Amino acid sequence: MSLPHSIHVVSHPLVQHKLSKMRDKETSSANFRRLLREIGLLLGYDATKDLALVNQKIETPIAAMDAPLLDGKKLVIVPILRAGLGLAEGLLDLMPLARQGHVGLYRDPRTLQAVEYYFKIPQDISDRDVLVCDPMLATAHSAIAAVDRLKESGAKRIKFICILGSETGARAFAEVHPDVPVFAAAIDAKLNDHGYIVPGLGDAGDRLFGTR
Repeated sequence: MSLPHSIHVVSHPLVQHKLSKMRDKETSSANFRRLLREIGLLLGYDATKDLALVNQKIETPIAAMDAPLLDGKKLVIVPILRAGLGLAEGLLDLMPLARQGHVGLYRDPRTLQAVEYYFKIPQDISDRDVLVCDPMLATAHSAIAAVDRLKESGAKRIKFICILGSETGARAFAEVHPDVPVFAAAIDAKLNDHGYIVPGLGDAGDRLFGTR
């Protein structure tokens, strides 16, 4: 399938292996949670490969040197509640000093549209790189709504990280937010009548928290 240029599928063997384990309906909630955290770290590694660096003078035990360090303010990780929390854990393993925001959205079962119930982010969001995370990019309504709110609040440099997307959702997101790169482990071809990705992995939140 041909996807918009802003959609990046991470084909690393470890990412693909962990995704396959997550798809398996026999995978327990405990293992699903662990795999989500691990794959979040790997996707975060790929998504942050273009962060700006600046050289600063440091002293090693042997000599002085100009060493590359991250430039600017710390990143902000913004999970979309509730399933995004599991993905954010892996990103925090990679970037433990990052700030956190939260966007609470749920999908109306009749219209499949996103409904906001919570929004809290750092005040200086315009000065920071923002990583929005949600395991699924199905219809993309929640992802679009979350990024809309972040942009309204001043965020300028945003990336979206998900485990799995649908082709429909990826295209819809890219059409509304072509300036926001998406990093995903896979993009599946279909959505069913209930807005679930096919073959997908089921409801990520239910599998993460054991509420299925």
